[in-house]
Amino acid sequence: MDTYRERAEHFLKHETQFHLGVLPTEQSHPRTTGLAEVLQRDLPAGLRLLQGVDEDVLVASRRVFASAEYAALVAALTAALRRGARICFSGCGATGRLSILLEACWRHAWSGLAARYPELGALAAAQSERVCSIMTGGDYALIRSVENFEDYTSFGRRQVVEAGLARGDVLVAISEGGETSSVIGTILEARERGLEVFFAFNNPAAILSQHIERSRQVIEDPGVTVLDLSSGPMAVAGSTRMQATTAELLAVGMALDQALTALLPTLLPAAVLAGLPETWRQPQDGTARLQDLLADLAAPAAVAAMAAWTTAERDLYAAHGRLTYVAAECLLDIFTDTTERSPTFMMPPFRKCDDRTSPPSWAFVKDPTRPTPAAWSAVLGRAPRCLEWDAALYATLGGPPSTKVQPPRLGQAEILKFQIGCEDDPSRYESAANAAMAVLLTPEATGDGIGTWLAAWARLSRPFQRRLAAVVGPSAPALPGVEAVFHVPCRLVSTPLGLWHRLAVKLVLNTVSTATMGCLGRLTSNWMASVEPTNKKLIDRGSRLIAELAGVDYATACHALHQTVEELAASTRPGQERRSPVAVTIARLRAAPPVRPS
Repeated sequence: MDTYRERAEHFLKHETQFHLGVLPTEQSHPRTTGLAEVLQRDLPAGLRLLQGVDEDVLVASRRVFASAEYAALVAALTAALRRGARICFSGCGATGRLSILLEACWRHAWSGLAARYPELGALAAAQSERVCSIMTGGDYALIRSVENFEDYTSFGRRQVVEAGLARGDVLVAISEGGETSSVIGTILEARERGLEVFFAFNNPAAILSQHIERSRQVIEDPGVTVLDLSSGPMAVAGSTRMQATTAELLAVGMALDQALTALLPTLLPAAVLAGLPETWRQPQDGTARLQDLLADLAAPAAVAAMAAWTTAERDLYAAHGRLTYVAAECLLDIFTDTTERSPTFMMPPFRKCDDRTSPPSWAFVKDPTRPTPAAWSAVLGRAPRCLEWDAALYATLGGPPSTKVQPPRLGQAEILKFQIGCEDDPSRYESAANAAMAVLLTPEATGDGIGTWLAAWARLSRPFQRRLAAVVGPSAPALPGVEAVFHVPCRLVSTPLGLWHRLAVKLVLNTVSTATMGCLGRLTSNWMASVEPTNKKLIDRGSRLIAELAGVDYATACHALHQTVEELAASTRPGQERRSPVAVTIARLRAAPPVRPS
């Protein structure tokens, strides 16, 4: 396939299992039609429009939490922990980052107990290893998207092998759409190895089974327990990092939280157990808690704070500036949101410290208290777990031709080149406009260790033009040397995994980052007009978007997209910010009538 025409025809004729327009997660939401225009005209109204779709997750949660499948998940996780087996979460893209987050929450829960009760050190160390995660592409993909990996079931299978999972363990596979090949690969390998398997996704199981063969294969497997979390289309069509991943974090996170709540009385001394918060010792009502959180975030004070935060980011990026988030507990939440902005809105991805060619990312993330190697270990709760695959292994796995010629460098040495620690990085403040923004939750902003953290923050942020802060939670203290504090008031319920802390930060970051991009013209109505087509699913999504917005048929859109991809690859210079092939194609087709190739 040497020409764009041949590649387009191949996709149209031979990749029909990746034509996903029938799935609700790929469709536009009728309530957010005109979203971009509302955000640009009336920002608070646009924020409320975005938040309104989160209510769909609330409605679906009542069905999910009452289901036999959810009860089976809680029972399986609890039983696995009691017998000393392992639990593994697997995902790709946003759900891969969610899987890493769940493992990190588990590890941080136990390290926190050990810090408070040193006599629990050995117990905490052993229990920390009971939960692991598989991210398609390894931990490297947490901070920079890895092209094409999700299209290969063999990659998912291999990562299960490398994780050492065995009979008696539990795999919880998570896929927003329910059709991700690499995630399905983890299911297939886990089934062959005798694991107990659960599959959580956000499209109706019946639609997936009818239209997507690889999905049907696992959904109809009696050895796989299916959790259908579907709640309808996303606020932005196809942006499953939003409501779909919120539903998954809520359901799967609640199940793990409940399992840990049930486990603690069997492991902890009575005196320690009695000293824990009541909300650690009693299962929470997930639907009621989510309802409270959504109500808090939709209140006028919270919307006003998010509008001010969005305006600050919009103005900075419009001036070609760079923002550096600085955080502690929220580091992993910010990694997830900022990494996903790159393929969603065609923003420059995070840049390695030895890369002097690629444009710097608009946003970056820093831990002000630790050097990079220690910062990575702290945020993950362990050393980075990366792929050290060579060309021979990619060939064995049937990977794309490029991996056999030049294997992608995804190992631990590469992830450490993303300097997320306290090292000075002039590239973050050498632009004409720049800012450092502290992102904190109320408990850490008012906690005993905040003085040490603020001193480190002051050192790191000193070279920046502006120093801002965002605080999520019931109160926000005055922070010295900070120009503005965006306080998003909401209740934060404490549970063993800190689930409601994670959900609050996720909802706020998703809302602010999506609104910012909408204000900057990176959305068209409620469509991701600047998406980067780096895999088969995104080629399909881009083709459907072009067809919708340029008024052409799907085949014409697909051909035009492949043509643009080829032309941009030839014309984009090293160090130049890349343009979205989808946005360029839409503009070209709107300007001139399309001509289908003969």
